[in-house]
Amino acid sequence: MELVVKSVAAESIKTATLVVAIGEERALGAIASKIDGLSGGLISAALKRGDIVGRAGQTLLLPGVPALKAERLLLVGSGKDEELADRPWRKLASAAYGALKNLGGSDAVFAFDELTVKGRDAYGRTRLLAETLIDGEYVFDRFKSKKADPRALQKITLLTAKSSQADVERAVTHAKAIASGMSFTKDLGNLPPNLCHPSFLAEAAKSLSKAHKNLKVEIHDEKKLKELGMGAFLAVAQGSAQPPRLIVLNYQGAKKSEQPYVLVGKGITFDTGGISIKPAAGMDEMKYDMCGAASVFGTLRAVLELELPINLVCLMACAENMPSDRATRPGDIVETMSGQTVEILNTDAEGRLVLCDALTYAERFNPRAVIDIATLTGACVVALGGHTTGLMSNNEALVGQLLEAGKQADDRCWQLPLFEEYQEQLDSPFADIANIGGPKGGAITAGCFLSRFTKAYEWAHLDIAGTAWVSGGKDKGATGRPVPLLTQYLLDRAGV
Repeated sequence: MELVVKSVAAESIKTATLVVAIGEERALGAIASKIDGLSGGLISAALKRGDIVGRAGQTLLLPGVPALKAERLLLVGSGKDEELADRPWRKLASAAYGALKNLGGSDAVFAFDELTVKGRDAYGRTRLLAETLIDGEYVFDRFKSKKADPRALQKITLLTAKSSQADVERAVTHAKAIASGMSFTKDLGNLPPNLCHPSFLAEAAKSLSKAHKNLKVEIHDEKKLKELGMGAFLAVAQGSAQPPRLIVLNYQGAKKSEQPYVLVGKGITFDTGGISIKPAAGMDEMKYDMCGAASVFGTLRAVLELELPINLVCLMACAENMPSDRATRPGDIVETMSGQTVEILNTDAEGRLVLCDALTYAERFNPRAVIDIATLTGACVVALGGHTTGLMSNNEALVGQLLEAGKQADDRCWQLPLFEEYQEQLDSPFADIANIGGPKGGAITAGCFLSRFTKAYEWAHLDIAGTAWVSGGKDKGATGRPVPLLTQYLLDRAGV
């Protein structure tokens, strides 16, 4: 869908549908009041009849409004608050798009410029609006014999004042790139595990690299992982017929001398739990255990589209965790690339094992900061639910940057502690470290485990187990998070 920005009077623009907001208790803003006057009180009459009262997300379609060049007028309730918060603002946008996609018009015009959103300027509110509208288009029907019907709506115009036009256009540009990255992430996450395995992701990386001259790719196979000493990574993969892959994508948007940012994604393309096998119910959703890697792909896609002036290295540690006669056993001890040894007490705590070797590998890039993204622990879902990503870090400045990026992107995270007391739960009588720390504070002890491999640089860990996908029911599917958070963080670092 095409998104454009114009600075013209709402009543003068020719379109299939003009979309205007109505406040609760029948409050008319300047745009609605002007249209009401020009149309001889058509909106006031609808309000008097009770056809619409302005409740948030309520819609009413009025065809053939006099004095408008638009073929129809769509009224959307904006609620009773003078200022909208992020969530109702997104709901308003979704309601408007939901009404539009069932109409026959090929285009629509949104006249929402007079609405205010708490804590957001023209750029901020437009970006949320644009992301919501584009994301509303997403459909994953690749494996359905009957595809979704093509939608008539092909273009949306956002009206704004001349003074805000540059900021609004910048917001739309950023929103398009972020939504594109989210779509890429969702596609990868929603693919079935019989197709989306480590080699498939490696081929996707190669295809991305071929399309962009400033993006280089390296694919490390089992032989190379063994040469590198990645014993923890290999231990996870050894039970599967699918070979592991460490994907290295290197984007150069700045001078070679500039230190890169590094994103590290957990790419477990299917997680049975291994010998510590998971319950059967809901195991199909373990195809989403690669959403950390998928979100790194999506963020890179947004960075490439925006051509950000930064250097970025993306590492995806991809494997399949299966039970077999070759699989790792509880009680096995492996040596990591760092030289530290790990006693594997639970083979279902495999994500931290592939990540610890990838985090050690990240040292060679002399990074400015490293962020790993992983569907790491069910404990994080218990702690924060499905709305907020868990955040742990060894650097408080980096924590502040990610918290602020999450707030600006409306893709929030929340800091959990890494106190020394939690580290003691990982003590092992036989190795340097155990891969689990018991039932208490499971998300935190997982972060503590990773922190032992990140002492050489500034590091943050994002546990997206609760936010990477929607579980169960007809709405089941990947969310595309935390692509907005990560892209905002990089936008902030690039200063654009």
